[in-house]
Amino acid sequence: MMNKKSVILLSGGLDSVVSLGTAKDDYNIELALTFNYGQKSAGKEISAAKKIADYYKVEHKVIEIPFLKQITKTSLVSSDIVPSKNLGTLESAGAVWVPNRNGLFLNIAASFADTYKFSHIIFGANKEEGQTFPDNTREFVNAVNESFKYSTLVRAKVEAPLINCDKNDIVNLALRYSVPLEMVRSCYNSGEKNCGTCESCRRLKSALEHNNAHNYIERLF
Repeated sequence: MMNKKSVILLSGGLDSVVSLGTAKDDYNIELALTFNYGQKSAGKEISAAKKIADYYKVEHKVIEIPFLKQITKTSLVSSDIVPSKNLGTLESAGAVWVPNRNGLFLNIAASFADTYKFSHIIFGANKEEGQTFPDNTREFVNAVNESFKYSTLVRAKVEAPLINCDKNDIVNLALRYSVPLEMVRSCYNSGEKNCGTCESCRRLKSALEHNNAHNYIERLF
């Protein structure tokens, strides 16, 4: 499979980090893209993603897309407190929804793929978040792939290695592949450590507890 050459969306969060750790060799991941769209956690995400990319010896680029903050009032970019209740509901998803975020990110990655002849784009979509976020579903991935047959000369293909996994499965994979979970930054907020109370943190903490990875809970929160 080493004739493949790939780019990955790397936020520094659990899903993207485990996607990198488990798919790096099979998909020959050479470039990691991290996006700054004015989210409160941008600085911490970029720092975490850079460390993780360095760990896996992958080139890292930060893409600035400030207009996205200007057209949304999501809690991820506003001064509002990120919701910490109603985990996995449409209400909680709506509060942190950024308009067409994953669609935009993947299209930007596709531009890199077309220029640098990357055959694949790796993306951390997963079954658990797909239950409330439509841009984390297999249907979304399939639709994007269909469009890339026409919008890229290389006919770049999106791969979501975690698409059938929930968070418990993802942490289990991380432990099996010795992914550096201590570097993960999954928090929606901007504190020094992962806050432990926002939806993303609660999903991560629950999965760590499920896998008896209590040592990481102490280090991350």
